[in-house]
Amino acid sequence: MTKRATEPDYQSLAELRHQIRRFLHFSEQAARNAGLEPRQHQLMLALKGLPEGVRPRIGELAERLQIQHHSAVELVNRLAAGGYVRRQRGGEDRREVLLNLTPKGERLLSELSLHHQVELRMRGPALVDALKRAMHGGGSVAATKEARKKSKQDRT
Repeated sequence: MTKRATEPDYQSLAELRHQIRRFLHFSEQAARNAGLEPRQHQLMLALKGLPEGVRPRIGELAERLQIQHHSAVELVNRLAAGGYVRRQRGGEDRREVLLNLTPKGERLLSELSLHHQVELRMRGPALVDALKRAMHGGGSVAATKEARKKSKQDRT
């Protein structure tokens, strides 16, 4: 059975994109204010947040960030030059290069993460509501307008 998208579907998807963009804009600005490019912050977060048992290699981080391997190498080069990450040789396979955050990188990432948690506490409910509406086929126009109104109130 094929269903056509309705006006509420478009509105809910647009609202979801709006809420995601707002959070991403905040995140990008927070990284820049801390002296990092947004992708550098993302790589540091991906490195620190790797699931247990996943080896911290450039290839793994490239996959998690959905970027090309050479782009991840360049990000790591810049982060290493800034003293935020370091490379070390693998244990048994000395050809393997593993990454970890330096104490300087740990401090900066912790500070940024705390700012992100505060932002999510403030604006997260609107994002969750938008996601729920988009997942459940649009929801009402009134609900979308109410979410926008609440979001504007949160900014003031």
